[in-house]
Amino acid sequence: MTNRVHPRRWGMTVPLNDGPLHTQEPLIRRLEELGYTDLWSAEAMGVDGMSPLLLGSQWAPSMRLGTAILPAFTRGPALMAQTVAGMCEAAPGRFVLGLGTSSNVIVENWNAVDFEEPYKRTRDMVRFLRQALTGEKVTETYDTFEVKGFRLHARVEEQPKILVAALREGMLRMAGRESDGAILNWLAPDDLDTIAPIVREQNPDAELAARIFVVPTEDAEVARGIGRFLMGAYINVPVYRAFHEWMGRTDAMQEHWDLWAAGDRKAAMAALPDSVVDELVVHGSGEQCKARIMEYMDKGVDTAAIAVVMGSGTTDAEAIEMLAR
Repeated sequence: MTNRVHPRRWGMTVPLNDGPLHTQEPLIRRLEELGYTDLWSAEAMGVDGMSPLLLGSQWAPSMRLGTAILPAFTRGPALMAQTVAGMCEAAPGRFVLGLGTSSNVIVENWNAVDFEEPYKRTRDMVRFLRQALTGEKVTETYDTFEVKGFRLHARVEEQPKILVAALREGMLRMAGRESDGAILNWLAPDDLDTIAPIVREQNPDAELAARIFVVPTEDAEVARGIGRFLMGAYINVPVYRAFHEWMGRTDAMQEHWDLWAAGDRKAAMAALPDSVVDELVVHGSGEQCKARIMEYMDKGVDTAAIAVVMGSGTTDAEAIEMLAR
């Protein structure tokens, strides 16, 4: 059991899977009733990261709201500050900005923005926001962009917590040094033995939030099939591959990576060992899933951002009840 600075928070990724966003008010209200503490959004190829949180700020007025993550590249500095300020005005004191590099696929292939110096871009955006959200006029040359005479006219009553998405040592250190903590993704509980001390060496008060993928079914083969499909989209991205190599999974995953690179996706999926899928994707009964999530928290995670993965026949409404703390 790690020494704990922050309370344990039990969050859910939104929007949920069942139905369009405007129909999800009853589910969001139910999350609040069941004691979930946070709503976390992502920004990849679904709706933008802020719309679900804006609705959630009104539907669930006690819940904390966070992004996991907004890319540091796809909004310019001023627009990023305006976006964050809008959430801060909608939910004073309840918004956490999760910011990260994202990936070359999302930034370059989908958004037509050069994915250059991602470490510096994320660091520079954090530094800019620290200035801009106070209402101070910003004229500053950063390593990756320059801002001339910007002043935010929106009123930020309480400065938001900023967390940086991080995988390997450089970003983990930067998250601890420049921000209020780190957002983690696609890791096993035991990986925290390596990760948590790096962040907290820089900042003993750092918050660690982890996006945890959950397939709520007791059919292990179904869960592993869904997990393999989801993992393929992530662990072949260079930054995630490098992370898992660092975590010591090269021998277990090399065949998968080789087959994927050769274009044989079916064989690549089959080559992912059950043991690796079970490490990275939570599945089982509600009690088994909650026990596994608690393993992350016992290893140092403060905030669980649960992401329910559909496909097993379990509805969002059922999953919410199963996973309630």
